[in-house]
Amino acid sequence: MTLPRDSLAGLPASPLRQLLDFGWSQTRACAFAIALLSGVAVSTLLPGLPIARYDLLVVYGVLLTLLFWSRGWESGRDVAVIAVCHVVGLAFELVKVSLGSWSYPEPAVLKFAGVPLYGGFLYAAVGSYVCRAWHLLDLELVRYRPRAMALVAAAVYANFFTHHWLPDLRWPLAALLLAATAGTWVRFTVRGVRRRHPLALSFVLIGFFLWLAENLATYVGAWRYPYQLHGWQPVGPEKFGAWALLISVTFVLAALAFNGRRTAPATRA
Repeated sequence: MTLPRDSLAGLPASPLRQLLDFGWSQTRACAFAIALLSGVAVSTLLPGLPIARYDLLVVYGVLLTLLFWSRGWESGRDVAVIAVCHVVGLAFELVKVSLGSWSYPEPAVLKFAGVPLYGGFLYAAVGSYVCRAWHLLDLELVRYRPRAMALVAAAVYANFFTHHWLPDLRWPLAALLLAATAGTWVRFTVRGVRRRHPLALSFVLIGFFLWLAENLATYVGAWRYPYQLHGWQPVGPEKFGAWALLISVTFVLAALAFNGRRTAPATRA
């Protein structure tokens, strides 16, 4: 029997349609990151730049931030979270570059201790993704433990410095992160249907896609690992686990700003 058109309006979308819409929302949430990496890629093709490429990318990153804020795609609170991610990322870069973990081999004026200022925008892009996903998918945390998460995230961040001199606690911290997120769910909306999945799964999935993005970023010359200085090579799979841990830092900052609850969405782009 064929249902009248009006009776179809209230039926839920098919699982495939919801999956496609979820993927589209994720793509929109990555808008800043996509624009930033596209700018990095294009900058490698520009001949005879009047200023250093890294300095040009700083200007580009600032203009992107102003564009997203002026268009209402990111709220003032989002920009504040993103700015904190930028500063946290730059501090991370200063230590890791000084220890030779990776490098920015090109010259620049806006470069301190081997780190160009644009390097912070790479972490700001992750903050932008989390904030936009929070709005676009109407995220809500259920049984979230803010204090435990903040302590574990701080320990994860510190371990990426201290493991150069002290034992690497990556695996024990991964276990603590699983314990801190046990029973915590992320609720989100796709085409009007409210769904949920474990917070720990979010960290794993985001970490995987950040690892893919890191491969792309190093390919277009965003930075270089020592083994990539004489030709690009894929980023090792161990970085997947590193990102799955590090994303907890960005998530804690966003959850603190949004109080772990659903928020009024910014203008949707």
